Formats: sequence, structure tokens, C-alpha cells
Amino acid sequence: MSLYPSLEDMKVDEMCRAQLSQIKLQNDQQISVSAAYPYPDFENSSMPVPANKALYPALGEYMGLELSEDVIAKNMPEYLQVAAKVQPLAPVTQTGLIAPISGQSLGLQRAQVTHGIRQVILCKDKDGKVGLRVKPINNGVFVCVVVDKSPAALAGLRFGDQILQINDVDVAGFSMDKVHDMLKKSPVNGIKVIVRDRPFERTVTLHKDSAGNLGFQFKNGRIVKLVKDSSASRNGVLTDHQLLEVDGQNVVGMKDKEIGEIIHKAGPVITITVMPSFLYDHMIKK
Repeated sequence: MSLYPSLEDMKVDEMCRAQLSQIKLQNDQQISVSAAYPYPDFENSSMPVPANKALYPALGEYMGLELSEDVIAKNMPEYLQVAAKVQPLAPVTQTGLIAPISGQSLGLQRAQVTHGIRQVILCKDKDGKVGLRVKPINNGVFVCVVVDKSPAALAGLRFGDQILQINDVDVAGFSMDKVHDMLKKSPVNGIKVIVRDRPFERTVTLHKDSAGNLGFQFKNGRIVKLVKDSSASRNGVLTDHQLLEVDGQNVVGMKDKEIGEIIHKAGPVITITVMPSFLYDHMIKK
């Protein structure tokens, strides 16, 4: 099953595949005609070669010699190498998504949410801090604040990451104060933190229309309204979700005007990271 970052990517890819299918059908028909009415031996003849016509329409069998992939690999491996360099039908992202129009979007790469587990190594700044605040939810410990340009931010921690271990100690069920105390008592360098990548968050890739709009309205960072037949409505954006990132850039705590400016300055393809508002409110209410 093919995966696409947006409905627009899927539609473009379907059109490309339909066009290639039609071209292949036409080529197959030409090959069938050629087999029934073979062209003269132009190589040993003075007759001109027809324009735009290959001498050998099919390579499955050439002059009685079978040209299977195994035979080519054994005798003419350079031809397989050339074939391998042919570009795929549509760009494929690192996550395996087929993205013919979104594949070049840097924001799509930055905003990846894998839900996998990873390890980060933290250090402390000149004030002895890592730039991190957590919030316990349902016996899990989640990142609710990452200070800009802090050691935590530089290490790749993001709002919504779930902390599983700190220096090989499981933190499930720990209070906020206990986790902060562990970080405070940790050494200056080499603080090992195991996290699960943002389990409550998801990303949505959108495409601006001719007026530069995405098709949703937000207030205090919360999506409150969708525009009918817009990229937002087509790609499954939901109301009562909080904007956390725009093209991988954190917007938590920013004013709506600042978020709008970031969206305005971004390119035609934008990936937003969102979280259900009730979870977001629970994480930051204190």
C-alpha cells in the first residue's frame, strides 16, 4: 500500500501513473505491430532508419538471444547499473512516503513524528540548567517546555516527547519535582535520556492555494475553524487541536500573529504538528 504525505501528492502520483500506463500501452501496441510486420534490416541496408523508431523495439529476445535480467547481469552488468540510476516515478521521503510535490519540502523532513524510541545526551548550560520542564500524565512523564537554544533544544527534545529513562533510571510514575530534581543532581555532561518520540502528536502536510491560504483558522494556537474544500479539510486537519510546530519550528507559546507570520513566510508546502487540545491543556495548565 502506497503512503502519501498529502491528498494532493496522491492525486498527482495517480495522474503520473495513469499517464505512464497509457504510454506503456501504446508502446506495447507498437511492439505487437512490429512483431507482426518486422522492420527491414536497416543495419545492412541503404534504407533510412525511420525517425524516432528504435531498431529493436523489445529486448526480451534479440536475434535469438534471450536477454533476461540474469543474462544481462552476468554479461553486461553496466546496463543494470544504468537502469538502477533511473529516477522513480515520484520522490520518496525518508519515511517511505511517495511525495511528488511535497518531497522537496524541508519542513516535511523536519517535522517527522516516528513514535519510536531514541536516546539523547544532554549537558548543562553555564547556569547549570538543561532547559527542560516536564509534566506527568497517566504515570508517564512528558516534555511540556523546551527553552529555545537550550541544551535540551539542541539535543532534539521537543514538546510532547515522553521521557522513559534518565541515566538508566525508569521515570514512569515519577512526579514533576522528582524528575526535575534528578536533572538538577545529574553531572554537567553526559546526561543520558531515553525518550519516545511524541506519542500523542501527528503531522499534517498542507498546500497553499493561489491566495496563499491553507484553509484553517486558529485562536491562541488552537485550530477553531476549517474552510470547505481547502487543503486543510482535504487532508484531515481537525478542530480543537493545538498547533505545536510549523515545518518543524516550535510555535508553542507564540502569539497568533507570530504564528501567522511564520506560515506566511513559509513555502507553498507546509507541514504542521498538532496535538488534541485537551491533552495540550492538561500538559501546560500548571
